[in-house]
Amino acid sequence: MSRPLTADLFVEDRAHEEFLKAMISRIATEQKKSLILRVRSARGGHPRVCEELSLYQKSVLKAPESLPMPDLLFVAIDANCNRWSRARRDIEKTIQPQFTGRTVIACPDPHIERWFLADPDSFAQVVGVRPRIGKRKCERGHYKAVLSKAIVDAGHPSTLGGMEFARELVGSMDLYRAGKNEASLKHFLEDTIAHFRTL
Repeated sequence: MSRPLTADLFVEDRAHEEFLKAMISRIATEQKKSLILRVRSARGGHPRVCEELSLYQKSVLKAPESLPMPDLLFVAIDANCNRWSRARRDIEKTIQPQFTGRTVIACPDPHIERWFLADPDSFAQVVGVRPRIGKRKCERGHYKAVLSKAIVDAGHPSTLGGMEFARELVGSMDLYRAGKNEASLKHFLEDTIAHFRTL
């Protein structure tokens, strides 16, 4: 029996953590891969991700017997309306050559809450109401408010602003439809699947 794959995850906050843990696990299962996913950093926003990621890579390269090289490294930061490709380049600059071929970068554009809302049909089945997403907006907190309002409108207590539905939303999401609605999610899904297929 082959050993489980290992993956390390660096994200900005808990919303990233909940969504990406669910999505990465779903894709691993669909690709028939056993996976041990370890969250290495999930607080402090973009600057903390870069800082922790830099220290982590140095530690792995310096003492791999203490901190082994993972099969995959996932890093996520919001694009914040700077386009996902620019945000991705910002992360790529921090990746050491030894990690390049095993790193998958997620840059939700503009914010991770758009990915929670990426498939309104499955969202309505899980939560009970269809979210009113509207035209794309950059203002910080807009999609967080849309997500939280949809949870409340459906009659649920908004204990975590919608993060509490991450596993169910990701599990029922039509990935083709979600990727069609959210280009930054489509890039992440394609990149993740491609990496799993090489292992």
